[in-house]
Amino acid sequence: MVLIGKIGYLIMIIDSHCHLDKLDTSHYADGLAGLIAAAQADGISQMLCIGVDTDQFEPMMSQIKEYDFIHASAGLHPLGVKDLDCLNLLEQQAQHDKVVAIGETGLDYFYQQDNAALQQQAFAAHLQLSKRLRKPVIVHTRDANADTLTLLRNEADQTLGGVIHCFTEDWAMAEACLNLGFYISISGIVTFNNASALREVVKQIPMDRLLVETDSPYLTPAPYRGQQNEPKHVRLVAQYVADLKGVSLAQLAQQTSDNFTQLFLTPR
Repeated sequence: MVLIGKIGYLIMIIDSHCHLDKLDTSHYADGLAGLIAAAQADGISQMLCIGVDTDQFEPMMSQIKEYDFIHASAGLHPLGVKDLDCLNLLEQQAQHDKVVAIGETGLDYFYQQDNAALQQQAFAAHLQLSKRLRKPVIVHTRDANADTLTLLRNEADQTLGGVIHCFTEDWAMAEACLNLGFYISISGIVTFNNASALREVVKQIPMDRLLVETDSPYLTPAPYRGQQNEPKHVRLVAQYVADLKGVSLAQLAQQTSDNFTQLFLTPR
């Protein structure tokens, strides 16, 4: 926590999943620098900027290279998988010093099922890369629980683990992922009116396996739905999760920051 004048302490929180390269920063005079400064002013101490496309990796990295508190991942989003020709390039990108994780990878049968086999091959390749480079994996899963768990059981290194990001599934899925050594990350979806089932799951997730995220520019939490999401809004997610779990924001922020450090910044 950082002392702010005579007012008190600003609680520091980590946004464990954001897409800084996809944000519209035109409303800030300093562009992305202004957006990042606004997040810092709201107590966001670190961010993890997520790679979803090998073609966009270098432009993304050029935007964040000067910020030592912004980490990166390298991956190919399941909805962007067209072939596996880029896997060699992905492996090179994943060895960048700022890259602390592999992904965003996984399976999405909600939006696309006709290429399920290709998604599975790409997901398995990411999990194997995670093992080779000793970096945890960031998993996207939607309407694909059975296949996601099968691949995690068969291909993931449970000593490395990873995170199921933007979790929206049931407790059975959460428990299975926790048993495989994975963390669970909660986004602004938890604040939505139709997310009562997710809120019950959040209450059961152990504090030492929990992360919070924005997934910005997507999934803006209440009361700002309809606007672009930004890393500064992770504070709203954290407060909401803290209230659900009956702990203070300071406790939630400290625990999720410790979890982030343990998962992404501790050498394996």
